[in-house]
Amino acid sequence: MVDISLETPEQTNARLRRLFPRTMLREFDQPYGFSEFALDEFPSKASADALALVRNEHCWSQLVPVANGAEQFKIFSFHFPQGEDNSGFVGWLASHLKNKFGTGVFVICGQDSGHGGIYDYWGCPISLADDIAAELANLRASGS
Repeated sequence: MVDISLETPEQTNARLRRLFPRTMLREFDQPYGFSEFALDEFPSKASADALALVRNEHCWSQLVPVANGAEQFKIFSFHFPQGEDNSGFVGWLASHLKNKFGTGVFVICGQDSGHGGIYDYWGCPISLADDIAAELANLRASGS
C-alpha cells in the first residue's frame, strides 16, 4: 500500500531520517549499466542477470552487470520495513545527494509483497561510489 503523508518538510525529514537506519541497504560489488534491445527481441535478449527491465515505445532497457568500456554505475538497493511509511524517500534522498555531490541518481522501484512491499535500486556514477557509500553510512548512523 502506498502511504500518503500530509506533513511539513521538517516532519518528512525527521521521519525519513528515523526510517533510514531500519531499511535493509545492500551495496552491489560489481558495476552495472544499461543495455538496450529492440522490442521484437524480447524475451530472447532479456538477461537473467538484469536487476531491472523496462521499456518504452521504442526499445527495452535492462540494468545489467557491465565490464570496462561501458558507462558504469554503482548500485545500492533499499528494502523498507513492513508497515513503515516510506513516502517521499526517493525525493528526500535524491535531493540530499544532489545537494551534497552535485549529481543526480537514477532510481528504479519494484514490488515484493512478501518483504516489505516497495524496494528501490539506486544508481550513481561510479566515480562517486565511495563518497556516496560513506554518506549513506553517515545518514544511517545519524538516524539511529
